Amino acid sequence: MAALIGGDGQPESGSLPDGSLIVDTRTSCLGLIGLLIGGAVSIHSQSIPAPTVETILARMAQARIENRTRLRPYTVIRDYQLFGAEKQASKAEIIADVTFVPPDVKRYAIRQASGMRLGEKIVRQMLDHETDLVKDYGSTDLTPANYSFRFLREDDLSGQRCYVLEMTPKRKGKTLLRGHIWVDASTYQLRRTEGEPGKAPSWWLRDSRIVLTYGDVAGMWLQTSSESTANVRFVGPHTMVARDVEYKFGELTASRGR
Repeated sequence: MAALIGGDGQPESGSLPDGSLIVDTRTSCLGLIGLLIGGAVSIHSQSIPAPTVETILARMAQARIENRTRLRPYTVIRDYQLFGAEKQASKAEIIADVTFVPPDVKRYAIRQASGMRLGEKIVRQMLDHETDLVKDYGSTDLTPANYSFRFLREDDLSGQRCYVLEMTPKRKGKTLLRGHIWVDASTYQLRRTEGEPGKAPSWWLRDSRIVLTYGDVAGMWLQTSSESTANVRFVGPHTMVARDVEYKFGELTASRGR
């Protein structure tokens, strides 16, 4: 079989009389080397180790500080729906206006309530709890003062690379959760919190579990939805789903009334 030889004595691409192809080995080798290098770079980029827990927590703290400087007054219309064990049709719906004035004033007003009276009772307790928490961030912040943390894995959450940490409260309390957090690997903002209270919220609620999700709202990183599940004594399993519907921004006063 004849080969096509270039002026430099190296094989060139071409074809033989019988139609067989001859590939330029220089191009082939260079292409192969390029693929190998590209693959190695890709593998290396995918295997970059995650930061230490201490580094993640420090960057979270910095992101939290920066976010608080961007907070401004707002009112959000929030929709609450109470479901039974089947979760097919809501048993109660409550719509509330929740107003926040930085740094530590939050108040609410129930705009509409329908269905089981239990639904409004639960919502009022949740909002009372929320308005109290804002007065003392330090007692519930995700910091080493309140929690022990352990790195579990990396995860993809809605297309965002996240670090998943296990959190264990350092003291028993209704305001601290035992569970997991998803931390955005780029911004170090919280994307999801999932867990159970360190202490039962009340005598008539058992096996409570809470899922909180967060997102950007006009440049502020806020909790935007929640799902709370509990076994209500004498009634059975129920789930309260809360969703922020509409935000309004403006000049709000820091009145502490509800």
